[in-house]
Amino acid sequence: MDLFYSEAHKAFRQEVRDFIAANLPDDMRQRLRAGGFASKADTELWQRALNRRGWGAPAWPKAFGGAGWDAAEQQIFADECAAAPAPPPHIFNITMLGPVIIHFGSDAQREYFLPKLLNADIQVCQGFSEPGSGSDLASLKTAAVREGDAYVVNGQKIWTSQAHYSDWVFCLVRTDPNAVKKQAGISFLLIDLKTPGVTVRPIISIDGRHSLNEVFFDNVRVPAANLVGEENKGWDYAKFLLGHERAYIAGIGRNKERVACAKALLAKLAGEGHPASTLAAYRGQIALIEADLHALEVTQFRMHGGHADMKLSPMLKARGSEIFQAITDVICRMTAPASLRADTGSLTKSYLYSRAVSIFGGSTEVQKNILSATVLDLS
Repeated sequence: MDLFYSEAHKAFRQEVRDFIAANLPDDMRQRLRAGGFASKADTELWQRALNRRGWGAPAWPKAFGGAGWDAAEQQIFADECAAAPAPPPHIFNITMLGPVIIHFGSDAQREYFLPKLLNADIQVCQGFSEPGSGSDLASLKTAAVREGDAYVVNGQKIWTSQAHYSDWVFCLVRTDPNAVKKQAGISFLLIDLKTPGVTVRPIISIDGRHSLNEVFFDNVRVPAANLVGEENKGWDYAKFLLGHERAYIAGIGRNKERVACAKALLAKLAGEGHPASTLAAYRGQIALIEADLHALEVTQFRMHGGHADMKLSPMLKARGSEIFQAITDVICRMTAPASLRADTGSLTKSYLYSRAVSIFGGSTEVQKNILSATVLDLS
């Protein structure tokens, strides 16, 4: 991708590399490289280090504490974090909720939440999916009824990542059950998870991790001041947020790191004398994946540079998910039984996790349906 980068951008890349080398704890680097996941403590430590440097929110305007970087700088930073590997800026705090509050929140919400999101003084999670309302998100049933200066919330959310250690959840709730269009009766509400009536229950996923949860709301009173924007306009804010989420889930940097891992593993196998015919098949698969990844990177670069319609963000999400699954599969096949060993078993967990990538954030099938309707006009 050097074709797209100026000399100033190349100098910036080196600055990012130097910062990561000097500030990323080695134990965190090794755990992430082995296919592990950042813990709550990892996220807080790294987010605060980035914030001290002024890099806590790459895409936020400087006026709100962000770095205000251009598209190329954002991509360089994401690439270098993934290559280290280091955790990215907190996705729920920085990529999702922050931009919504910046664009649609009140002055009081900006003043209270933005500094805390930047410094990981609070961590937030996303309360969108419900039983029976995942892919068809607009059919959600969690209700928020206005009573004086508060909303009373009743309902359930599911697959809520990190809710068990988050402080707040940003929720889509139904405030007008009689709206002609179901999308028109939804609002965007911020809920403190310590509020009486909130219950969080764990969901253990196939990789053995506890990252997902069910969240129940039983007569939870939420101050009306926690409504973001206008009542019944939440669907518009959710579409804005999901555009950011799906571009993030393209995972260009993460996929580059996995390709580099596959190449290093291939070289190791060659050095150990594995048959050239076997390695040739892996080499071909890696080359094809790398070509697909380069095409996706160019597309994302064009979109973030303002040269393409963000209606294409579902394509980034779908294609990035497929590439991540493909390269993870190749790595596990190359390691063969070693990926099941106790000391390298994180590769197996990474493979199991990869199966969910094409589901969360909107399944691949739904993303392709969206593209067919909004881009190809095939509805």
